[in-house]
Amino acid sequence: MNSATVRNLLVRGMLAGLAAGLLALVVAYLLGEPNVDKAIGFEDAHSHEHEMAVVSRSLQSTAGLATGVLVYGVAFGGIAALAYSFALGRVGRFSPRATALLLSGCALAVVYVVPFLKYPANPPSVGDPDTIGKRTTLYFLMMVLSVLLAVAATILGKRLRPRLGSWWATVLAVVAFGVLVGLAYQFLPVVNEVPNDFPATLLWRFRLSALAIQVVLWGGFGLLFGELADRVLNPRPAKAPAAARTVPAPH
Repeated sequence: MNSATVRNLLVRGMLAGLAAGLLALVVAYLLGEPNVDKAIGFEDAHSHEHEMAVVSRSLQSTAGLATGVLVYGVAFGGIAALAYSFALGRVGRFSPRATALLLSGCALAVVYVVPFLKYPANPPSVGDPDTIGKRTTLYFLMMVLSVLLAVAATILGKRLRPRLGSWWATVLAVVAFGVLVGLAYQFLPVVNEVPNDFPATLLWRFRLSALAIQVVLWGGFGLLFGELADRVLNPRPAKAPAAARTVPAPH
């Protein structure tokens, strides 16, 4: 793949990330923000100290949310496009669309779902402010471990493929990944700082909305970028103008 093609894919990846970010923004505003407001209300009702916020809640839930989600979408879209350029043709004989969707699904599972299951997202009022550094470190450690284990599982699957075939090599690689992730879950510390009186339903809905935002972001990117990448890699022949078409001679 030449540099011009990679550059075209990078630009389209950023555009697809922006479009997917817009979709995720709608989900975040409609599903996530109401739960955040309820969690803040719970925190205000149980806190004796009321501090003046530097940024108003209305600004956080509109311009702040939009800026964060869209910038994240563009950034991850560019990174994903570069990863796509490297992986295309190396992960199997898939079409450009199928490769984009496959990579998006795998990235969602490895980068977000695996760390999320160990250290799920929490709404405001959940968690000790003094342990935020520790919790952030553990989350990113789990993310790095997940990515490294996924790379190792991919290498294992490639090495087993000549002897076992693609199907069983993939199955064993996925099983090995799952076992090692399970061991990481067991050895890494548990973080449980949810107040006893915090509504369980609110916590569940907040975490589901956080997961939904990521599914829409990554799934939307996979579909949109797959279409754009296919047009770059498999350009359609241009249609001849009507005036230039050959008119059959009358008999």
